[in-house]
Amino acid sequence: MKKRQVMKRFLLGILIFMSANAILTFIAYYVTSKFYGLIGKHPHGVWEQLITVLVVFLLFSCGLFFFSFIGRRRQWGVWDTIVDALRRMAKGDFSVKLDIQSNEQDPLGKLVKGINEMAEELGEMEKMRQEFISNVSHEIQSPLTSINGFARALKNVNLTDEERLRYLTIIEMESGRLSKISDNLLKLTSLESNHHPFEPVEYRLDKQLRSVVLASEPAWLEKEIEMNVELDKLTVIADQDLMNQVWTNVLHNSIKFTPAGGAIGVKAKIQGDQAVISITDTGIGMTEEDQKHIFERFYKADPSRTSSKGGSGLGLSIVKKIVEMHHGTISVQSSPGKGTVFSITIPAGVKKV
Repeated sequence: MKKRQVMKRFLLGILIFMSANAILTFIAYYVTSKFYGLIGKHPHGVWEQLITVLVVFLLFSCGLFFFSFIGRRRQWGVWDTIVDALRRMAKGDFSVKLDIQSNEQDPLGKLVKGINEMAEELGEMEKMRQEFISNVSHEIQSPLTSINGFARALKNVNLTDEERLRYLTIIEMESGRLSKISDNLLKLTSLESNHHPFEPVEYRLDKQLRSVVLASEPAWLEKEIEMNVELDKLTVIADQDLMNQVWTNVLHNSIKFTPAGGAIGVKAKIQGDQAVISITDTGIGMTEEDQKHIFERFYKADPSRTSSKGGSGLGLSIVKKIVEMHHGTISVQSSPGKGTVFSITIPAGVKKV
């Protein structure tokens, strides 16, 4: 395909050269004839042909110089535009959009396309960075305001012991919330850096899930939640500590948002070469819009409810990242008032006992 294009360009170049030569020869003959008429002399033979050839060469040289000059000026303008765009990007302006007509297959076209794509991606990253800073500031500001307010209230010497204890309890709770936000941020940053310790080993997944359910027993017993556990005996090759965080986080979310007297189901089974784990609850559920964003950092389906229960909106982001590190998938199905189902698959390295 490339050879054919080269041949077409070569033939087109020859055609253009021959056409230009014919036109310049006609112009040279016309100009010299007029000049001979003005001076009243007309050379003959070889001298006439030689003069015509020289005039053609002179016209051809002038044409080359003219088009070269125009091309260079255009080229200078293109490079000035590119340099200006790069300077704006260096100063943080990522709204740059180079509108330079060029073939995307040649070096200039590839450069223009690359700069436009880079500006667009940097703009998205800057938007995400600003949203991240805004979210972090908001999450930190709320507990800090509470701590500051109740700390000032404690200065009141007329407080009863009961009021003082209540204020201290709130300060302790908000301090714990700040600590949890900080810990989750560090954990998420470490996971996303791709330098987080990752040590997959072979272990019994059903035993791990049963241990997580038993460790959460005080929480679901307090709310009189019925716990249904159906676990196939199976092993997986995964990072045991990281996967423990996944099950703990998802299960605690189900307990948190399931009303007293509700039910939670934990199932694990083999499907082909995958382990499929589902955690189902009869909780408050989520809207379709919430389900689209539930794994985003700091997203809260019910901000007031989540804040009151100490949530930071980072837990499910961490869960998703850990599952992806294991080349698995996580999905959610839910309806308001009808509960939620989290489904997690871990591919490869799975075998039934």
